[in-house]
Amino acid sequence: MLRERRFTLPLQALEPMDLDGDGVATLLLLNPTGGILAGDRLDTDVSLGPGSRVCLSTPSATRVYRSPGPPAVQRVTIGVARGATLEWIPDHLIPSPGARLRQTTEIVLAPDATLLHLDAWAAGRLARDEVWGFDLLDSSLLVRDEVGPLLRERCILSGGAGWNGLGGTEGFGYVATFAAIRAGDSGKRGGDGQAWEELAHALQGDLASAGPECRAGVTRLGRGGVLARLLCPGAPALAACVEALWTRCRRELLGLGPLRLRKL
Repeated sequence: MLRERRFTLPLQALEPMDLDGDGVATLLLLNPTGGILAGDRLDTDVSLGPGSRVCLSTPSATRVYRSPGPPAVQRVTIGVARGATLEWIPDHLIPSPGARLRQTTEIVLAPDATLLHLDAWAAGRLARDEVWGFDLLDSSLLVRDEVGPLLRERCILSGGAGWNGLGGTEGFGYVATFAAIRAGDSGKRGGDGQAWEELAHALQGDLASAGPECRAGVTRLGRGGVLARLLCPGAPALAACVEALWTRCRRELLGLGPLRLRKL
């Protein structure tokens, strides 16, 4: 049950749906302006109550437009209460030539809360040969529980062909990070390092089958989770890999089948 929903344009939270009758409230977060514009300051605050199950996504990829001045800013703050589950599965960002974006995401997990989190972006519009033309992509993520950080990372990239080579994306146009995390020791996998190791191994096999043309690696986090990183040549390959990761984690961690978002 959605207790409260408030938004101010240019952001909208659409009506929640129970797509598969499994009790997961699915909401699409929409930017009807078509993308992130110069001067935008976008704030999204999400709070999940105890035992709730929510999937948040977007209707399509998000364009980031040219910013001749200061970068656009997008801030996401999320609290996930005890025993709740959040699936944060937005489509990827596409930065335009000259785009400047600073994005921060902070997620706090209560004990036995579960998070499936996707962060994906393109190097530009590949079909238009607009690769690495953006000016700034500064993206940070912090996931923590009552003990401390579970996952912390930040990338600060400027445009230029140098990122396209060895040590960068190595010619691949799409980049993604997928994390599956459960806080505390009372959950199915909360304190079982071997179980997380087994999940990481299974996910690596799934990626090899779903995206043989991609580069991917999966590792167990220091505690309570796994992390996958992807380099993909195109959006269909990215979608196939994300679907494989998401499907496996839904089944293993949530006891649920695949969720079809039905965006087409």
